[in-house]
Amino acid sequence: MNRGKYVFAQALSFVNRYEFQKCVDRYSGDYATSKLNCWNQFAQLFFGQLTNRNGLRDICLCLKAHNNRLYHLGIKQSVNQSSLSRANENRDWRIFRDFGLYLIDVVTPLYLNEPSAVTGVDKDIFAIDSTTISVSINLVDWARGKYSKGAVKMHTVLNLRGNIPTFIHVTDGKYHDVNALDEISLVKDAIYVMDKAYIDFKRLYKLQKNDSFFIVRAKSNLRFRAVKSRKVNKTTGLRCDQLIKLLIPKSQKQYPEKIRRIKYYDKEKKITFVFLTNELEQDPLDIAKIYKERWQIEVFFKWIKQNLELKKLWGHSENAVKIQLWMALSTYLIVAALKKQLNSKYSIYEMTQILSISTFDKTPINELFTENKINQKIKEQPNLFNNSEL
Repeated sequence: MNRGKYVFAQALSFVNRYEFQKCVDRYSGDYATSKLNCWNQFAQLFFGQLTNRNGLRDICLCLKAHNNRLYHLGIKQSVNQSSLSRANENRDWRIFRDFGLYLIDVVTPLYLNEPSAVTGVDKDIFAIDSTTISVSINLVDWARGKYSKGAVKMHTVLNLRGNIPTFIHVTDGKYHDVNALDEISLVKDAIYVMDKAYIDFKRLYKLQKNDSFFIVRAKSNLRFRAVKSRKVNKTTGLRCDQLIKLLIPKSQKQYPEKIRRIKYYDKEKKITFVFLTNELEQDPLDIAKIYKERWQIEVFFKWIKQNLELKKLWGHSENAVKIQLWMALSTYLIVAALKKQLNSKYSIYEMTQILSISTFDKTPINELFTENKINQKIKEQPNLFNNSEL
């Protein structure tokens, strides 16, 4: 399979170029371009993410050093740092967002058969949170954070079945986390898990009206009246399982229905958690277990910061930053798709590490990630990711 082709070219060939070009045409991305078109820009940024380059200068330096191999890598030509920087500053970032959304639609079904994050819970479970990237306010003046510091926030929804991101929203540091709920397309009958920052009863009631479920930690100043209590086994860590009504008039107006309140004591951490949810039928211990799985989104943020280029920005404008973040997400999704298509037992982390040091190897990519040197099943399998080419 792909014998004689560089590993990077093999990985890039999995990207559906036809779908990418549709995103480019939607925003006239290649209008009046002479050398660096959007596809070449994508390929070079993909190289930068996959090989963990520190900046555009590093990307251009590495590609220029291998100038005689660029055609075989799938990159049309090398460009200098200024050209790549101008492309990131001026090309519409929505091209990369739309292609990232396309990748989400491709990758999510591949992980539908993954085991549920919590045994016995058949519903899709999504964790919602944000991560902050500290920046210099002098260089990135549009990204204002707290205390006169600079910050970029990446609000994310993570499908805990396979840990696949299904949504990101890039803002400045002052953008409150709860506002991101207005941007999310809600999935019916799914469970959304959040921390205290997402307590907003008007928005939580929107989830209720959409036939979606939420699990969120309650704030300590919550005022309520218990209308019904269920017996709990306190040896399991449960302290109470109640149906409550909110007492503050504004909260009552925003969420007029009953809410379930569960109190749970974690013996390991010696912390008491109080959860609010509109899931009235699920076992209370399952609610606690589901919330515990919310930690996976923190692991995801830590992983992408360590293994992809997020900490150090490749540009300072809002457009350039959004392109970089969507490229990081797209790289993660491409590797996640490769894992499924090659039926590899390696984790996405392990595959990324192998790809990063194998860019200029000519090993068939299925031999890199499978135990068998020749895998006939993979050889005969149609490309799930690239059904047509330009």
